[in-house]
Amino acid sequence: MLGQRLEIRQGQGLVITPQLQQAIKLLQLSNIELDAFVEAELEKNPLLQREDAEPGAETDSLPEAAETRDGAELTFDEGRTQDSDRTLDARSDDVYGDASPGERTSDRMEDVGAGEAQPGLNDWSRAGSGGGLPDGEGREQPDTRDATLWEHLQAQASQAGFSPADHAIALSLIDAVDEGGYLRGELDEIADRLGVALDRVEAVLATCHGFEPTGIMARSVPECLKLQLVDRNRFDPAMQCLLDNLDLLAKRDLTALKKACGVDGEDMAEMIAELKALTPRPGAGFGGEPAQTVIPDVHVRPDPAGGWKVELNADTLPRLIMDKRYHGVVSAGARSDTEKTFVADCAAQASWLVKSLDQRAKTILKVSSEIVRQQDAFLAFGVEFLRPLNLKTVADAIGMHESTVSRVTSNKYVSTPRGVFELKFFFTAAIQSSDGGATHSAEAVRHRIKAMIDGEARDGDILSDDRIVEILNEAGIDIARRTVAKYREALRIPSSVQRKRMLKAG
Repeated sequence: MLGQRLEIRQGQGLVITPQLQQAIKLLQLSNIELDAFVEAELEKNPLLQREDAEPGAETDSLPEAAETRDGAELTFDEGRTQDSDRTLDARSDDVYGDASPGERTSDRMEDVGAGEAQPGLNDWSRAGSGGGLPDGEGREQPDTRDATLWEHLQAQASQAGFSPADHAIALSLIDAVDEGGYLRGELDEIADRLGVALDRVEAVLATCHGFEPTGIMARSVPECLKLQLVDRNRFDPAMQCLLDNLDLLAKRDLTALKKACGVDGEDMAEMIAELKALTPRPGAGFGGEPAQTVIPDVHVRPDPAGGWKVELNADTLPRLIMDKRYHGVVSAGARSDTEKTFVADCAAQASWLVKSLDQRAKTILKVSSEIVRQQDAFLAFGVEFLRPLNLKTVADAIGMHESTVSRVTSNKYVSTPRGVFELKFFFTAAIQSSDGGATHSAEAVRHRIKAMIDGEARDGDILSDDRIVEILNEAGIDIARRTVAKYREALRIPSSVQRKRMLKAG
């Protein structure tokens, strides 16, 4: 028979605490976003204040055990010896009951260690059994903003089939693009900084000139207009002469222009009309906020004794303290339960924020140090020695979870002798070796596939995807046929059947 009854069941579950959720959020904030967050906390928490650094005591105000402005020598095995329970990874005992934040605070605030999380302001006991979060809290919101020019170019560079070294060169070139879409950096300086030949940088730039919008990454107005004319198949010697004499066009000296270009008045009018239809600022049509100056979170510099020194940028670290004297005065004057709970919550939030900022700094330094250890050849010899690296490798080396490493490397920048890079720049995909040897970068494999297909017209042998797999396997690259097809499609290369038809027709 069917009936209704009440039952009490006991079970175990992990409920993410508000303080841990906030700590995780802090970890992925950029230094600009972090500064805004700290300012908001200072406004609403009377017990929280900035620490006034005295002259000569600047390095003492930085988090303990973190690198200071003076720095310390990087020890490559440092990440393995530190306790993993001091990271911002979720802990199995990070749960609490239904007590109010004030009640949880009053008994624990003095006894909680540095590695334990402090109680926060929100009640998370309403989280569902399925692990869901309260409405509107902790959920990733869709990114509805317009893509910036630099994001648009970086996305195209990722699909251009560059080798790892050429991809790094392309990203450096993109960083030198201004809001109008012009390349403002000097190629020889970029080549010298990355440790590659100037010809290679020019070859990468030639590929980037094929990106959308047409005319992007030109070094001058004539070059920008030339790229657009070539794309429209309207570039000829007369038009080249017109681009070489744009100063005459600005002066409206049409007589001198016609003589220089060797055309009559009707042709000159058509050529000028074609120029007016072009876009002199191809990057101006992109949305997003203007580019902001990148302030590195970490500095890497050579150690005279050998190796590299990894230091946190003290200018990006907020210095906060909890005013314990004011806390004592306010606590003594609190009479009602509401007042006592408010004071306890403010004290807990202030203490938590100070320790979370300390832990954030230590975690950024820990992850950055391991990345430098993995990519030391790139720093020493140039972009050609950038090795395949993924989040799991770094996470396993320092005893953290991959998601924590991912958050740390988002929106964080490191200043190196090779330039300023986002930490995610140092992560490149890898393909396993069939003989158990070193892994191969996915970008390098895509470049290899493109090179084989480009050589078909010379050899007269059209390679199927299966044949490409066999050739790569013989070279020690373990890759599946569907992966080859995916890479080929990303490179916008037709199938072997279509290439055979095109070869016969051509």
